[in-house]
Amino acid sequence: MRYSVSQAARLAGVSVRTLRYYDEIGLLRPSEITPAGYRSYDDEAMAVLQQIVFYRELDLPLEQIGRILSAPDNDRTEALRKHRTLLLMKRQRLDDMLRLVDETIGGIAMYDERPKPTQADWEAVKEQYAQEAADRWGNTEAFLESREKHAGYSPEQEAAIGAEMEEIFSAFGACGDPTGPEGQALVRRWQDHITKYHYHCTNGILACLGQMYANDPRFKEGLEKYGPGTAQRMSDAIAAYCEG
Repeated sequence: MRYSVSQAARLAGVSVRTLRYYDEIGLLRPSEITPAGYRSYDDEAMAVLQQIVFYRELDLPLEQIGRILSAPDNDRTEALRKHRTLLLMKRQRLDDMLRLVDETIGGIAMYDERPKPTQADWEAVKEQYAQEAADRWGNTEAFLESREKHAGYSPEQEAAIGAEMEEIFSAFGACGDPTGPEGQALVRRWQDHITKYHYHCTNGILACLGQMYANDPRFKEGLEKYGPGTAQRMSDAIAAYCEG
């Protein structure tokens, strides 16, 4: 089955702008783009989108999500099963709140004494899943720092951070010699950007990211939008920076 970009966004509970951004960074490509520019998503793409939504629910940064999705041991069924657990708990809490409001409006406040999942229960399960993802796929300290920072950003701040990121990627795309002064200055700028907005980016972490940019198909494809060879150019610049 095929879904238009608006249908896919509605079903996943995200905005059309978010789907376009995922396309820009290579996290989720449309299954098809017509000559007129219309995007569509098939069942496979929707399953990937559900995973992304789940990991965003855990406050994982998009870069981390990309690494999880491309990991050889990524278990889609497991992720979707956990997402279903969170959604059921959230639905139960909302149903209970709606029932209480209806009963109060009707003048009769009746309480179901059966145990129900509380906000604390939901947060505990969410934290458990987030920690599992951190332990399995990422540097825990950096992961937690990134989660904490992004939890405090407004949508406007997130957009500004994304715009700065794209500006840096565009500069890499236009860079001549990645090992020269211009390329090395861009690496320092990128490292500072990650540290300021996401997590403390050591040279060791930066070196791993550089390898991922060139070798991970998802990120490589996304970076190529900023010019042919951008992914390899960025990887070479980071390698030279970390070895210097």
